[in-house]
Amino acid sequence: MAENTNDSAVLETEEELTSYTTETNAGAGTGTSQIAPCYGTGRRKEAVARVRLVPGTGKWTINGRPLEEYFPSKLLQREVNSPIVLLKLEGKFDAIVLVDGGGTTGQAGAIRLGVARALNAVDRDANRIALKRAGFLTRDSRVVERKKAGLHKARRAPQFSKR
Repeated sequence: MAENTNDSAVLETEEELTSYTTETNAGAGTGTSQIAPCYGTGRRKEAVARVRLVPGTGKWTINGRPLEEYFPSKLLQREVNSPIVLLKLEGKFDAIVLVDGGGTTGQAGAIRLGVARALNAVDRDANRIALKRAGFLTRDSRVVERKKAGLHKARRAPQFSKR
């Protein structure tokens, strides 16, 4: 059997891995956008969100409750905050959100669109390209298909019986 002569490559790889840090948000707050009050409206399915961003410390208030209480799921918290993270503006804006209608996922999508529109309105030159490229300025137009006559649901037909 031949011996493994790639010991030096393994050592180099181990040294490279130790250079990583556990800090997930190293570039926080380094965005070049203007910091000014702004407003945006977002819609998704049946949910409508009215988002107001004011210069502040990054505090979220959704229907009078903090973000962690309103959306216990980390996935939805990340979705709501994604336009701000994309532009590296964490800790620059306080978000005051009024949202109604729909379920939790639809509300999170509506808030994300409202935040993206607000950030687009505050500084169109600096923010629009990145938001558009990430797809945050596009309204998701998918809605529930209506039920048709003669069917159980929108497409579910009655069970076929041969006899």
